[in-house]
Amino acid sequence: MTAPRRLIVNADDFGRSSSVNDAVVRAHCEGILTSASLMVNEAACDEAVARAREHPQLGVGLHLTLVAGRAALSPTAIPGLAKASGPEAAFRDNPVGAGLRYFFDRKVREPLRAEIHAQFERFRATGLKLDHVNGHLHLHLHPVVFRILMDDARTLGIRHLRLTRDEFRLNARLARGRWGHRISHALVFGWLSRRARRALATSGIRHTRRVFGLLQDGRVDEAFLLKLLPQLPTGDSELYAHPSLDQSPHELAALTSPRVREAIRQGGIELIRYREL
Repeated sequence: MTAPRRLIVNADDFGRSSSVNDAVVRAHCEGILTSASLMVNEAACDEAVARAREHPQLGVGLHLTLVAGRAALSPTAIPGLAKASGPEAAFRDNPVGAGLRYFFDRKVREPLRAEIHAQFERFRATGLKLDHVNGHLHLHLHPVVFRILMDDARTLGIRHLRLTRDEFRLNARLARGRWGHRISHALVFGWLSRRARRALATSGIRHTRRVFGLLQDGRVDEAFLLKLLPQLPTGDSELYAHPSLDQSPHELAALTSPRVREAIRQGGIELIRYREL
């Protein structure tokens, strides 16, 4: 018998804008999307929560944001972690710079912990069931951030987490171009995921064996999916995308494509959420 193939199809950045929220709902209702990751500090979060309540089969997780986004706490509550943006705080946009500071500057570690807990509290306040946890720009796998998440996993209620690792060999067969970006990200996140895997197993936190989307970097289009799906490995995988009506309509088109839906059917691929791992 052929081993089963199960796939989580996730949308990141839920709550960032009405454009993203509308695309998420369309991709869920008309396409293959099974879950979305909520940015609890962004302007359209309340709208996203309302839309999620209208669609209870959509798994909603926390898209932990510690770079290139708003903070939950005020600038005075997280000194050195974010810059003032009116009465609120905003994280710096450079993920490499932020990552280096979080690693080397011990003074920001307790503010990081406070901000992480505040974002989980904001998610709990929505009343939605926490389907999974991941990070904006995958910063949840940063060694310092990941250690906080593992230390506080029971308190935070983490049961499922994205272990971001995109197979370079398979991706190289499916797509061309941007080799520097793809190779560097495959190496960095391959190392981070290997480092994190044992801690997840020890904590009983579940994850998929593979994650697709990292090496595409905003190019999850129909052509890519039609190549990926017939070669999807057995076991549990996640495909993530960033559908929106304005900035990435090609990703929405891919997730709602009749040809992609037929490839799912022909391949006998079961669409699931993280909570079903």
